[in-house]
Amino acid sequence: MMWRGGGGGGLGFGHHVFSDDEALGKVYDHRVVMRLLRYVGTYKLQTIISTWSVIISSLTSVATPWIIKHGIDKFVGKGDLVGLNWVALLFVVNALLNWGSNYVQFISMAKVSQGVLYNLRTEMFHHLQRLSLSFFDRTEVGRIMSRVQNDVNQLQEFLSVVIQTLGDSLSLVGIVVALLLLNLKLGLLTMTVIPVLFGIMMIWQRHARSSFMRVRGAISAVNGALQENISGVRVVQSFSRESRNLHLFDRKNYENLEANLHAGRLSAILMPVVDILTAVSIGLVIVFGSQMVASGALEIGALVAFIMYIQRFFDPIRNLTLQYTQFQRAMTSGVRIFELLDVPPDLKDAPNAKELPPLKGEIRFEGVTFAYTKGQDVLKDINLHIRPGETVALVGPTGAGKTTLVSLTARFYDVQAGRITVDGYGIRDVTRRSLANQMSMVLQEPFLFSGTVKENIRYNHLDASDEDIERAARAVGAHDFIMRMEKGYDTVLQERGLNLSVGQRQLVSFARAIIANPRIIILDEATANIDSYTEMLIQQALKELLEGRTAIVIAHRLSTIRNADKIVVMDRGQIVAVGKHHGLVKECDLYNQLYAMNYAALETAGATAGNGGS
Repeated sequence: MMWRGGGGGGLGFGHHVFSDDEALGKVYDHRVVMRLLRYVGTYKLQTIISTWSVIISSLTSVATPWIIKHGIDKFVGKGDLVGLNWVALLFVVNALLNWGSNYVQFISMAKVSQGVLYNLRTEMFHHLQRLSLSFFDRTEVGRIMSRVQNDVNQLQEFLSVVIQTLGDSLSLVGIVVALLLLNLKLGLLTMTVIPVLFGIMMIWQRHARSSFMRVRGAISAVNGALQENISGVRVVQSFSRESRNLHLFDRKNYENLEANLHAGRLSAILMPVVDILTAVSIGLVIVFGSQMVASGALEIGALVAFIMYIQRFFDPIRNLTLQYTQFQRAMTSGVRIFELLDVPPDLKDAPNAKELPPLKGEIRFEGVTFAYTKGQDVLKDINLHIRPGETVALVGPTGAGKTTLVSLTARFYDVQAGRITVDGYGIRDVTRRSLANQMSMVLQEPFLFSGTVKENIRYNHLDASDEDIERAARAVGAHDFIMRMEKGYDTVLQERGLNLSVGQRQLVSFARAIIANPRIIILDEATANIDSYTEMLIQQALKELLEGRTAIVIAHRLSTIRNADKIVVMDRGQIVAVGKHHGLVKECDLYNQLYAMNYAALETAGATAGNGGS
């Protein structure tokens, strides 16, 4: 899936198309590195400490064979035990420096990498909170989660690998210099295997790249299938699709197994190749070095040092080869992270946006036109006046634009033409926070957060007292069932409030909506999924709650419509009629049809239930 946004900055990714999750990018992307360095710069001291630590670690590692060579040639052959003791002390000091620098490097690098990840995740979360609903309408949640979690974790490896690469590069240069200084001819001879090694590495890297991409794609398919089946478990079980779905999952899981085994076999090839080339180099040194020792052209200590250096020589080369793919994955993750951060929020407060004063609740729609996709208008030239304190019901067939109209009122989206005002203030000319603080919305699908009942009702109004919370719960008829719960208002709700019925979740949502004492209330089919008894509780509460408040109600139940001060009939994005129930039944054919098909049937069902089903 691809999504597009406006504007662009930072990396200049144009219209912001999400990269392929399974792609491997460049080994080095200057734009990504420069932006990442801004986050690293916050931890400048730790970065400097880590860099110097890896330099000291590399130097002490390279110095070890040279110290041994010096001890053998200068003191062992001469039987100078005093001098040998000093060499031994130098060796211990060097080892302690190596150990200490490694320890400091790991600690300081951990602080840098974890700090950068912390800042990145925080910034991404903050940025996601500011993006409009249109972004989430066109972007898969799984892709967003992948960027916030997987890609950020991938950058952690990158930060560690950068320091490790610096250390391996320094070690490799140091070893080459030491070999050439010990004996130029023997040093060049031992390096004759390097072209062979690089040739093998290039061939291996080409196969490894495709193999690692296959692993990434396979695990993505497994995760996708797992997420889909867990989310849709009710549908799966209702159609008894367990066996079929298991078969399909098994195929994806087997592909993941095969991909990882193939990658494992490729990784297993590299170690023996390096070991063989190491043995060949050591063999060359022993054969030709021994002859040079015998002829007096090379000291015995230098020969020992040569062998030790060769044993260490191939390790940094192997590490650098493995780090190549890690760099590619990290650069790709960096591109995807900054793509997300570069998506401009569609809804921003105007530079001169004002704070709304306390509202009376008057709402006007003046020539409002809106489209989710350019050229496909969902609302067309809407003109509507809602007076302060009025309850207005929106009715119409599916796709008429009812939910879009209330979403625009709450400024989840901005209109393409026309304007919406509250108490004469254009909602684009005031701060979103001041608008939201005087408006509450209850949706058809109630969403509760993990936490206590009390925390869910209080939510954004942290100054609300326990008495305020109880008063709001009593007002909507939720207090009794809350007190029957194990810990009352302190009962912890499961994810999405699954330990409550749908009706109970909706009552808690109503309590959350009214605790803010809003001037405008929007009910988006808020009583559609609840039982008759819960609806009765809500209808009783609404008489008190809506008193003196402006309410826009997307109507599902007949009782809500009949109690409305004004009914707005919508069809295909336009208002076709405005009036009261009895007048519209006589004068509006569409309303009459809707009433006959839906509302009259609901009224009959309600009457039957009231008569005990007789």
